[in-house]
Amino acid sequence: MTKNKTAPTEASVVDFINAFADSEQKKKDSFELLELMQRVSGHEPKLWGPSIIGFGSYHYRYDSGHEGDAPLVGFSPRKAAISLYAFTGLEEHRHLLDALGKFKMGKACIYIKKLADIDTRKLTKLLTETISYLKSKYGDN
Repeated sequence: MTKNKTAPTEASVVDFINAFADSEQKKKDSFELLELMQRVSGHEPKLWGPSIIGFGSYHYRYDSGHEGDAPLVGFSPRKAAISLYAFTGLEEHRHLLDALGKFKMGKACIYIKKLADIDTRKLTKLLTETISYLKSKYGDN
């Protein structure tokens, strides 16, 4: 069984943001997201792998037998956009994206150019529902 590359590290989240975020706006947005996700999740931020800031964790196991750990929610201030790991990707949760604001979607990843492009109250609701779903499905770590 292969080991997941994305595992929590002891690296400094603040140092990571200061070094990795490629603009002052992205740094500002990253520190605001740090505060918001910590407040909503109730978990301290951890750097997962080389570039994801995660909050809390859960252990998953797929029918294929693949299993691992992942953050409940998180983000990464990538060059092209800030990636938000805050959505389950499930159709029954798609309504949580209504009126969120200006963003693009990956499979379950939300990409924003800047935090001001989205409604942080809607993001808070999305985070809360995602965390609740993951804890009910996988347990509370």
